Amino acid sequence: MKDQSLTSLSATPTRRKLMQVGGAGLALAALGAPALVRAQGGPKIRIGYWPIAAGLPFYAAIELGYFKDAGLNVEPLRFAAAQQVMEAVLADRSDGTANGTGSANIAIGELAAPGTFKIFCANPSNVKDVLDEMIVPVASTAKTMADLKGKRIGCGPGIQNVTLAKTILERGGATGTTVVELPLGQHVAALAAGQLDGCYTLEPVGTIGRLNGTTRVLEAGVISKYVLGDPMAPWFGGSASLSSTFIKKHPEEAKKFIAAYAKGVAYVRAKNVEARQYLKGYTAIEGALTAEVPLAAYTMYNEFKPADIAHFQKFFDLFSEKGIFSSRLMVDTMIYKG
Repeated sequence: MKDQSLTSLSATPTRRKLMQVGGAGLALAALGAPALVRAQGGPKIRIGYWPIAAGLPFYAAIELGYFKDAGLNVEPLRFAAAQQVMEAVLADRSDGTANGTGSANIAIGELAAPGTFKIFCANPSNVKDVLDEMIVPVASTAKTMADLKGKRIGCGPGIQNVTLAKTILERGGATGTTVVELPLGQHVAALAAGQLDGCYTLEPVGTIGRLNGTTRVLEAGVISKYVLGDPMAPWFGGSASLSSTFIKKHPEEAKKFIAAYAKGVAYVRAKNVEARQYLKGYTAIEGALTAEVPLAAYTMYNEFKPADIAHFQKFFDLFSEKGIFSSRLMVDTMIYKG
């Protein structure tokens, strides 16, 4: 599998900070900076991410120094598609995934190499905690999903996005559609140019189109409504994970990483308005526009309730029913146990 990484640390705001402090590294060590010394001496933890809003706890934990404070050397790796994030872990080019990486993509990797992925945080969304949407051109006459019957509909790249787009269109009464894979960053432009009639997309794409006046949200929380059967049901569409290889090889660092990541989750929960600034540099949205982006929720491995697992399982079972998964995969076998 060829490395499809768009960029790594060089594309993030953290890179600039590291350049600024690099020359002072020896001086800080001489003054006794234990966190910096530990980070330099420990294993590099390579975490792949897809540049969508759901990855916010990871972005915030990097920018607020939570990983560095824990003595960890974390390298964020940006990819063009969630499937590429998963493939990098299978190929040992990454040690884990950030939130926003498609849970079904991770599951496909788990089926290919059983025992590889351990999910320690998932990002549930629904009609209230919005991540997923069907958007249309601002001048579209469509009022319901069924109005997209026979139209050309875009979706993000990868089997999770394609399967979900086809399912929600079918269950929403939009028969005879043509589904086209397209990078998320091109969704708004394709709709504005009249190349597509709608897009199943993920935030911050819907916000970008709405704020520049070219698209509008037809329906939000579409997976909860059409796949799970309840607009308020939690759709665990994305997950943060570590590879079992890394956990076994570096158990202490794995625990510290998950604890520092949990601080990022806690920060986003407590200060979601302030936290949005860290979407800048990691997603396509910048400046004051970050305040407009709706956010998914987050569930840590030790917060899952039986009902959550049931909804997560229903999501996975769709892919079994569609023949995407080679066999039924039980969600609870993939949850990190601590």
